[in-house]
Amino acid sequence: MGRYAQVATELQDVCDHALRPFESVCLVAVSKTVGSDQVAAAIAQGAGDFGENRPDALMEKQALFPQVRWHFIGNIQSRRIGDIVGRAALIHSLCQLKHAHRIDEVAAGLGIVQDVLIEVNVSGEESKSGVSPREVVDFARQVSELQHVRLRGLMTMAPQGDPQRAREVFEELAYLKELVCAHLSDEVAAEVSELSMGMSGDWREAVFAGATIVRIGRAVFSDESIERFAPRREDER
Repeated sequence: MGRYAQVATELQDVCDHALRPFESVCLVAVSKTVGSDQVAAAIAQGAGDFGENRPDALMEKQALFPQVRWHFIGNIQSRRIGDIVGRAALIHSLCQLKHAHRIDEVAAGLGIVQDVLIEVNVSGEESKSGVSPREVVDFARQVSELQHVRLRGLMTMAPQGDPQRAREVFEELAYLKELVCAHLSDEVAAEVSELSMGMSGDWREAVFAGATIVRIGRAVFSDESIERFAPRREDER
């Protein structure tokens, strides 16, 4: 069994223990450190979603493998938005209104609607990008008014090395999504369904907190051994 297939099997186990359908969580294989051969191998094992953090790599790999969904998960630069819109099925890292307006402009020129997630800096770490939790409702309201941008949900990254703190961050993002939806029209709120949270070190905690997208690179593409999931009591999570 290949590495992607192993991770997908573990995701199934974690979903079972979280009492969630496997289909409710999208596994994005973060391919930013690997070449086309490894992407092709993951596709052969069933991968259908990949994440890139650089526009050049996104352009190259999306052209080679247009049959799968590509996600842009890196920092957005205004001058490269034209290279991202239309190639990325979902942009995970929107956190500036000027970028939202530029995405809207490019998407309008292409005759499409670009799906986006708002990146939220839930942990408050200075090293992380993102809208602050107290500003996310107003930010989401302004994004939702754009004609060629479709708000699909929120994204965050948790501090590394502390599973309990990660769980708290993920649970707060889930709360913020509900808060955002409560301030949008019913029609718009119905489309705000995604929570992109959890990476190789903390995706299990994210699934228990309600993640609909997990972004996993190292466990899918490195030669490191996979730490198998062991169910824990509720008071240990």
